[in-house]
Amino acid sequence: MSFFSDFKAFLLKKDIVALATAVIIGAAFNKVISSVVADIFMPIIGLLTGGADLTQQFISLDGVEYESLEAAIEAEAAILTYGNLIQAIIYFIIVGLFIFIFLRAYEKTKKKEEVAAPAGPSKEEVLLTEIRDELRKNNI
Repeated sequence: MSFFSDFKAFLLKKDIVALATAVIIGAAFNKVISSVVADIFMPIIGLLTGGADLTQQFISLDGVEYESLEAAIEAEAAILTYGNLIQAIIYFIIVGLFIFIFLRAYEKTKKKEEVAAPAGPSKEEVLLTEIRDELRKNNI
């Protein structure tokens, strides 16, 4: 019975709950970023590249020209799908940008909290400390 109670205590620790929450939010964040990349940025990049779908861009290593990526895959050709790499790099940059914006906003709220905290002891505390020190000095 001790094993299960220890396991339950482990699962209900604040750190584990926070980690689980972060994983769930991270998964949702990933879907949002994936949509931003696939539905917004990639069509814009497609327009800039003359309507080309980057995910379909490849280089055939055997020297044969294939009609499409699917045809090259079907022929089991040796290919480099550099378009997927470009999309992954764009995805990475956008994720980095979103995280930077989020952390920057978080740091600004943190700085406001630090400003709200008193810089040092109040005048009354300083005066009381001086009185206490003076009383100690006179009693010794």
